[in-house]
Amino acid sequence: MTDLPPRLARFQPLSGMAMPRFAGLASFMRLPVLDTAAAVAEPLDIALFGIPFDSATTNRPGTRLGPRGIREQSALMRLVNHVTGTSPYETCACADVGDVPVNPADVADTLGRIETFVAPLVGAGITTLAIGGDHLVTYPLLRVIGRDAPVGLIHIDAHSDTTDSYFGGAKLTHGTPFRRAIEDGVLDPTRTVQIGIRGTLYARDERQWALDQGIRILEMEKVIAQGLPAVVEEARSIVGAGPTYVSFDIDSLDPAFAPGTGTPEIGGFTSREALFLVRGLRGLNLVGADVVEVAPPLDPTGTTALVGATIAFELLCLLAEARGRRA
Repeated sequence: MTDLPPRLARFQPLSGMAMPRFAGLASFMRLPVLDTAAAVAEPLDIALFGIPFDSATTNRPGTRLGPRGIREQSALMRLVNHVTGTSPYETCACADVGDVPVNPADVADTLGRIETFVAPLVGAGITTLAIGGDHLVTYPLLRVIGRDAPVGLIHIDAHSDTTDSYFGGAKLTHGTPFRRAIEDGVLDPTRTVQIGIRGTLYARDERQWALDQGIRILEMEKVIAQGLPAVVEEARSIVGAGPTYVSFDIDSLDPAFAPGTGTPEIGGFTSREALFLVRGLRGLNLVGADVVEVAPPLDPTGTTALVGATIAFELLCLLAEARGRRA
């Protein structure tokens, strides 16, 4: 890229033409690395960061290594989206601002640490793209982003994650984040759509609470019956023009395409369908996003982390375009 303003020129990814993509220090999208204080002082437009945490998982662990795995695989991302023509780095100053200093022995303390890490970024008007970590990490992110007014949500997942508790009363697990966010008033259930939900249940009425709040659940069977274009249009109509967050759980994909996750469910999306879904959100008023539940130890091939990195790049393109429209 040439003739970029100096502010943007300083935040360009390391080109594979200057340093081979298999070389150099790993950062998200090969972007410059800043600490949060420097990001706020800049201020950045979009901050990418990791949340290496899996102490709230109820099945197989490993997502604490998700940010590291996705950083490595994101070296394969080039600069321009070949479908939309978007290059987020031409319009937004983006950087990797490191990892939240999580407490792997204390779930509640980690949630507070996530809020403390993210609040200055959001307070400075910086859009956040978080890489988890298990799905509980979305809860504190929504507590910060939806603090002044509840946001809408497009949630792509195999699971609704609106259970009340696990194991006799545990309220903070990766199966409860959206219930907690609705209870806290930071997530608007009437502007929430969950896409790709499937799998066996603990009880017949397991999803009833979510439905009673007004969440639209598009189970995989409905997705197949309606077709992806109709699903995208329905999702867009539900969230409307208001501020909207996107949470992408890697287990929304079939384990044939993304086996490295803690709670895999067969019958999911292909990687191509996942790209179609995310690209279909173009033009919405997106104010933040995350990619969660990538567990590299469960997929030594690195394929799941590559899917996570690719989805993260697609979300980065959408967030950059949304910022450009709000400017």
